[in-house]
Amino acid sequence: MKKYCQEVEVSGHLIDSMILTKIFDKIMNRGGEFEILELTVGKKKKDSSFAKLLVTGKNEKHLKEITDDIHRDGAIPHNEKQVKLKKASKDMVLPDNFYSTTNNDTSIFHNNLWIQVENQMMDKCIVVKKNRAFCVPIREVKKGNLVVIHEIGVKVTPPQRPRDTANIFAFMGSSSSSERPTQHIAKKVAEDIVQAKKKGGKIILVGGPAIVHTGAANSMAELIRGGYISGVLAGNALAVHDIEYATLGTSLGMYVHDATLAKRGYRNHMDAINAVFKAGSIPKMVQQKKLRSGIFYECVKNKVPFVLASSIRDDGPLPDVITDVGEAQREYKKILKDATIVIMISTMLHSIATGNMLPSNVKVIVIDISQPTVTKLMDRGTWQALGIVTDVGAFLPLVCQEIKKLK
Repeated sequence: MKKYCQEVEVSGHLIDSMILTKIFDKIMNRGGEFEILELTVGKKKKDSSFAKLLVTGKNEKHLKEITDDIHRDGAIPHNEKQVKLKKASKDMVLPDNFYSTTNNDTSIFHNNLWIQVENQMMDKCIVVKKNRAFCVPIREVKKGNLVVIHEIGVKVTPPQRPRDTANIFAFMGSSSSSERPTQHIAKKVAEDIVQAKKKGGKIILVGGPAIVHTGAANSMAELIRGGYISGVLAGNALAVHDIEYATLGTSLGMYVHDATLAKRGYRNHMDAINAVFKAGSIPKMVQQKKLRSGIFYECVKNKVPFVLASSIRDDGPLPDVITDVGEAQREYKKILKDATIVIMISTMLHSIATGNMLPSNVKVIVIDISQPTVTKLMDRGTWQALGIVTDVGAFLPLVCQEIKKLK
């Protein structure tokens, strides 16, 4: 039987980040074969490695399946050719065989230069304008845009394993766990937050209403007041719960401090919504001194931007909530630009949506009492997420305590 072969090469932290092992596994899992033609291993911790492989398939189709698979781990054909471009025939219509992006750093070989793709996100296309390349959602593609097709001339670079032993991402041996010492994890998260801010990093919070319902709202407000949070992304529910708690002391009609039910408490969240409409908006409610505490009070007082995205089940929603999904997505992206750490707390849908907008080099911490929330987030592409399976009401106060100790 005639063999079909192709030389591919890959560079980076191949050994300690397990990139080469992943490539070997994918070739063998697809029934292919490989031969190592060249392997240069970096001698020091920060040195890159290089490998050239001869990949063999059963036929042309089988070989392409293998090379397409390993391409996403950084393996590109030896003697790479120029990227292929094709014009979009209409607004919001991509050419056949368009290249669909990952969330890993990506470059294209265009005009004999490797060009870094900007605004990296998963499940987008690449549009080339002169000597620049951009990740673009399908709805933003315009007729005549030059769109990358096929994988030729496209290089993906998976992120390397963290090298800082104090880093929470290096400390955790698995992507999610409910069996780690909570105090120690809280300390590591606090260290990461403090170090990120010292270095001028940008920390974004993606939050759900359980932050308030479990009694963690005061801790979240403390983090914002302390200058550790650069932006808040959420839905209508977090804002409504937060304002209900700040004005009435309840969350969905339950007193947070002792878990007793308020008389006629079932209407409290609607009271909170009505109060915001009376004021005109959350910032106006703060200006009128009708909102004097809470997560969004601290956002307004400390000029921390927030975006609230609507869902079909929202009560109200609040006047600050963006009901156009496309517009909400664009505003989320503005807040997430250049993020260093994204902390996702007790919100599966907003966490998955946000994860899909992030490049893989952004640290993602997911705190949720439900293990499936973390699993679903990773299954949908945010594989770099680190999950902490715990009660947020107990965990966030611990993080704040550890930050105080570090100060």
